[in-house]
Amino acid sequence: MVKPTIILDAGHGGFDAGASYQGRREKDDTLRLALAVGEQLEAMGFPVVYTRTTDIYQRPVDKARIGNQSGGDFFVSIHRNSGAQPNQYNGVQTLVYNDSGVIGQMARNINTELEQVGFNNINVEERKDLAVLRRTAMPALLVEAGFINSDEDNTIFDENFQAMANAIAQGIENTVGGTHANTTSGVQNNMMGRNGHMFGVQVGLFRRYENAQYLLEALIEQDYVAEIRDEKGYFAVVVGQEASLEDARSLERELSAKGYDTLIVSL
Repeated sequence: MVKPTIILDAGHGGFDAGASYQGRREKDDTLRLALAVGEQLEAMGFPVVYTRTTDIYQRPVDKARIGNQSGGDFFVSIHRNSGAQPNQYNGVQTLVYNDSGVIGQMARNINTELEQVGFNNINVEERKDLAVLRRTAMPALLVEAGFINSDEDNTIFDENFQAMANAIAQGIENTVGGTHANTTSGVQNNMMGRNGHMFGVQVGLFRRYENAQYLLEALIEQDYVAEIRDEKGYFAVVVGQEASLEDARSLERELSAKGYDTLIVSL
């Protein structure tokens, strides 16, 4: 039985160090942990795709685009939290766009496994404003692997590092380890529309490719996932790869409020 492909995203990178504490940088912890989680997942039989394996900068929307282009089934972003004051908070938290279905269960399973390692289990929280949750075409979550400015969490991170990586992988295994997935069936269909399609919002239709490219670049600068589609001699600029008509309508309202002429299309 083929297991679903897991996309692992090490948060931040390059000049974006993320949060820091006493010389410790989030981008380093996330890369180290993402690689360790990936190694464990591969040992469990999961195909794994990484958004980065070295210290490079990527915009969040670029991370989402890498995931979307990979054809993977689940997107797991690794981060570390930070409180306003050192040692103010401690614990693990997992963020999702919608706390429901398989991704909500995966988030809880990961938190439960990390709690067994020694972390305080904070909660699962919905976040609508994060590109790696909103712009990914597949179910996505973001693991806040302890507070980087908590001495207690850093001790767990360092002294139980492999157990922590194994816990995240085990949370994934407990949720979808027995699932068959491919490009047309399996887990990914849980996020597709009623007819098995994804949806986007068309915001422009041009005879000249250069005009479409100009609009595309403007949208990418605003952190939208967008593409140019050849429509029988015309060039359509389409934003988003939404899992449902409800999400597509929400995106359409957002773009319409910014002055774009919008049309929901099936991808």
